[in-house]
Amino acid sequence: MSTTILDAYSEAVIAAAERVNPSVVNIEVHQKDKRGGSGSGFIFTPDGFILTNSHVVHGASHIEATLSDGQKFQADKIGDDPDTDLAVVRITAPNLVPATLGDSQGVRVGQLVIAIGNPYGFQCTVTSGVISALGRSLRSQSGRLIDNVIQTDAALNPGNSGGPLITSHGEVIGVNTAVILPAQGICFATAINTAKFVAGRLIKDGKIQRGYLGVAGQNVPVHRVLVRGHHLAAGSGIFVVSIEQNSPAQRAGLREGDIVVEFGDRPVADIDALHRMLTDHQPGVNTGLTILRGTEKLVLQVAPSLL
Repeated sequence: MSTTILDAYSEAVIAAAERVNPSVVNIEVHQKDKRGGSGSGFIFTPDGFILTNSHVVHGASHIEATLSDGQKFQADKIGDDPDTDLAVVRITAPNLVPATLGDSQGVRVGQLVIAIGNPYGFQCTVTSGVISALGRSLRSQSGRLIDNVIQTDAALNPGNSGGPLITSHGEVIGVNTAVILPAQGICFATAINTAKFVAGRLIKDGKIQRGYLGVAGQNVPVHRVLVRGHHLAAGSGIFVVSIEQNSPAQRAGLREGDIVVEFGDRPVADIDALHRMLTDHQPGVNTGLTILRGTEKLVLQVAPSLL
């Protein structure tokens, strides 16, 4: 590899890290008069809302956020969602620099990504790598599956958990999580499109109550012959990778290999769309789940439950 290529790679990482570093904070947690743990987070609005991991702040009695310049502020927990390992806290401080949120739908395997953390306060840590896989489903501490997870080979230390995963342009495409037991050379991040939706609900309601199907899936395109033949509103759906035992999905007759394309009368283009629908759907109420099984279109009756 030539020096020129190395320099271009280095310059991309340096420029992206310098752009996002002012938005990255250290989060220190105390639980009932004793120091709990610490992690990272990042400011995503000018008025002090910060995204981090649920497992970093869950059960905290006192939260303190340290900015990249060393200033410390008390943070209030707005809400957390263990099912996606996401949480929102807020500080009141002047001249905050919010990170730019990207679109995780547009990321590709092999793309350069950078994981940034602030594990000790004003000591930014940076690791880089590439996206190894998309659409992973991993189990959170609550027992639920986190869908649409990004896997990278950018190393992640526990203190960096909650920090941003960014592109070479400095746009956040994921929230790093160390809640999954670390494996050699693997880092996981909750997709930013999921985080945008969850953060909006946490700011509005303080919590998320969503219906549960018991499906692990990944986004896939649907062949245009099937889209035209079955008059589908979207050209993509969710490929069912696995189904939980005794779950609403299993009771409805869903099988591995099915592709979910509609929930009720609304198209399911991807996992984030299904999450939004399940959050709005009243648990226990039967609704139609339209699937493709091979070339056949079927409508199953499913009643999402509360876990």
